Amino acid sequence: MKLTKTIVGAVATLLMLAGCATPQSSTETVTVRLWDDNVAAAYTKSFAEFTNDSGIKVKVKVIPWSDYWTQLRVDLASHTADDIFWVNAGNFEDYAAQKLLKPIEKSEFDFAAWDNSVISQYSKDGKLWGVPQLSDPGIGLFYNKDILDKYGISLDQIRNLTWDPAAKTDSLREITTKLTRDQNGRTPSDAGFDAARTQVYGFNSAFDLNAIVLNFLGSNGASWQIGDQFNFNSAKGSATFQYLVDLINKYRVSPPATDTNPPAGGDTARNLFIQGKMALFESGAYNLANVQTGAKFHWGVARIPAGPAGAISVTNGIVAAANAKSSHPEAQLKVLKWLAGVGAKYIGSTGSALTAVTSERSSFFNFWKSQNIDVTPMVEVLKNGYVQAPRGAKYGEAETAYLPYFTTLFEGKQPLTDLLSKAESVANKAMGN
Repeated sequence: MKLTKTIVGAVATLLMLAGCATPQSSTETVTVRLWDDNVAAAYTKSFAEFTNDSGIKVKVKVIPWSDYWTQLRVDLASHTADDIFWVNAGNFEDYAAQKLLKPIEKSEFDFAAWDNSVISQYSKDGKLWGVPQLSDPGIGLFYNKDILDKYGISLDQIRNLTWDPAAKTDSLREITTKLTRDQNGRTPSDAGFDAARTQVYGFNSAFDLNAIVLNFLGSNGASWQIGDQFNFNSAKGSATFQYLVDLINKYRVSPPATDTNPPAGGDTARNLFIQGKMALFESGAYNLANVQTGAKFHWGVARIPAGPAGAISVTNGIVAAANAKSSHPEAQLKVLKWLAGVGAKYIGSTGSALTAVTSERSSFFNFWKSQNIDVTPMVEVLKNGYVQAPRGAKYGEAETAYLPYFTTLFEGKQPLTDLLSKAESVANKAMGN
C-alpha cells in the first residue's frame, strides 16, 4: 500500500540519519495497452487527473494494429503483458478460456452505466470479460467535398448511393467511376485510362472486415458468421465478394489489393483519403479524428451505400481487459473503475471515439457539432439493424487460417468460388466447428 507523506518523511529522515541513501518512491505504476493513438492521447489526459487524485501512475502504451495481436499473444505467454489491455470481440474468448483475463464483477462495477450491446458482446459463460470502453456507431461514408465539386457530383447523390450485384450497373459503380482519375484526368471508362498512374480513387473496396466486408455482406442479406459458425460462402455472400473484387480489378475504382490487404491495408486507404487521393472512404468513427487532423479539404460523412437489403452496418465495441497475471491487482482495479465512469469523458472530448460509458457520451457529439461535422449518419444507420461482428474463442486461429485465401481472392488472380469455399472450410475447422 502507498505510504502516507508523513510516514515517507519519517522513513526518509531515519535513513538519512543512518547514513543511507533515500529509497525510491513506492508509488505504483499501472500500464495500459491499446492500438489507437487518438484514444491514447485522451487516456493520457484522463490518467493525469486520475494520478492527481489517487497517487497511482498510469503508463499508456500504443502498439500499432498491424502488430498488436501478435505482440499481445507473445507477451501473455511470457507473462509480460500490461496490467490492462484492449481486446476485441474476435480475441477475448480465447484469452478468457486460457484464464488470462479477470472477469468484471457486478459487486465492484455498475453495469447499468455501460452500453448494453458491448456488455452482451463481451459476455461469455455468464461473465463479463472487460470494462466497456468504446461503442462504435455504425460505419459511415466519408467524402471529399472538393473532389465531388470538381467532378460535378452532388451530396444528394452521395447520400443516396446504392449497389446491387445482380444489376448491370448501379449508382455506386457509376459515381465512383466518374470520381476515379488518372494523371491525365481520364476515368476508368475512358479509352487510355492508366490504372498504374491513378491520381484519385473513387472508393476503398478492400478486404477490410470492419469497414467494408461486414457491411456489404449485411447490405446484401448475407453475413460473416452466425454465432461461432462462419457462413460467408453463401450465394449472397459469394455475390458480395465478387462485387467488391470487381470494384478493384474490373472497374478499377479502388486501389489494388496488394496495397490494401491486411495487416496495414486499412491505414493505406485512410491515408489516401487524407491525402486527397480518394473521393469516398467507407470507415468508422475510429477514423473521424484521424481525418479531422490530417485532411486539408472540405469533408463530411454520409450514409453507407444501400444494397438489396438496405444499408446495414456492423457495430462494435472495445473493452479494457484486466490481465489476470498483473502484479498490481489493487491499483489495476482502481484504474479500471476510473475508466468505467468519469475517466471515460476524455475519450469523446476530442472526437476520438464514442465511449461505451453512456453518461459520458455527450462530449463526442458536442465535439463534432462544434467542428460542423454531422456524424448522425453513423448512428441512424443502426436503425436498419446490424450485422454480427466477428466472435469466437478460437477466432485468432481461424483468422490465421482464412487470411491467405482472402488476400489472394481480392487480388483477383484466381477463381473466387474455390477460394471462398476453402476459406470458409479452414476457418470453421480452426474454430473447432
